[in-house]
Amino acid sequence: MSDPVSRTILLLGIERYSDRDDVEQAYLRRMLYDITDRVLAGAGIDETLRLRADRGDCVRELIDANASVPALLRALLTEVPAQLRAVNRMASGSAQIRLRGVVACGYVAIDEHGWRGSDLDRACRLLDAGLLRAALRERRGDFALCVSEGVHVGIVRHDHAGIPAADFHEVTVDSESGPLKAWLHGPVPDGATGREDHCVTGAGGAPVPGASGDGPAPGRTSPSAPTPSVGGVVVDFNGGAPGFGGGIVTGDRHGVSGGHVTGDVHLGGTGGDAA
Repeated sequence: MSDPVSRTILLLGIERYSDRDDVEQAYLRRMLYDITDRVLAGAGIDETLRLRADRGDCVRELIDANASVPALLRALLTEVPAQLRAVNRMASGSAQIRLRGVVACGYVAIDEHGWRGSDLDRACRLLDAGLLRAALRERRGDFALCVSEGVHVGIVRHDHAGIPAADFHEVTVDSESGPLKAWLHGPVPDGATGREDHCVTGAGGAPVPGASGDGPAPGRTSPSAPTPSVGGVVVDFNGGAPGFGGGIVTGDRHGVSGGHVTGDVHLGGTGGDAA
């Protein structure tokens, strides 16, 4: 058994990772590693001071306790948004990448089987918290960062240059071991309760199978997305021929952009033959 050692814990997770196909996931992971490496290098944290673990949709970094935490926070607050803008500017809709981040500190035991420790467990709960997911979902930007109570007490509340204390807001997340206090950078999501209830629900509160709890994957349509409309008129593509309002077109039709409509298309009225 290895003795626990003091480390700074950095976690970065990809929004809606499980909703992507294998090709998209491979691309997003490459982008995640590249962004993480650039940010840590910008913070002056050499590779010899880091230990990485891959968790599919997220990356975990254990950073030597002697590395500068203020430098890490400044890099996260400035470099991560800049890197995400640069990547997403050139990416297709389905390859857009948005990240949740957590910075914590504590003791972690490292052995041949992996990492363990209650401080690491709490950091992971923060990354997976519904509150952090909601914060990212409601933002126009592509990054949401949360820090542990220890990082806030030791670093953030002292208002170091480039780390405005006023931009962090106290939140509470429910966990298996009880309420977990943390500090969210940026606005707290509307109606946030701190509960770790991530499931997406449909009509009547029923869970949506396979939903990840984040917003719709970029470039994709949510299963519960509202019915589209044209000029304020509802266009229903979910049950039979689409109705628009104002006439009828019979037979199959091909759109100029490659679309194909099969069957009669009713353009309003109460049905019947066209005039």
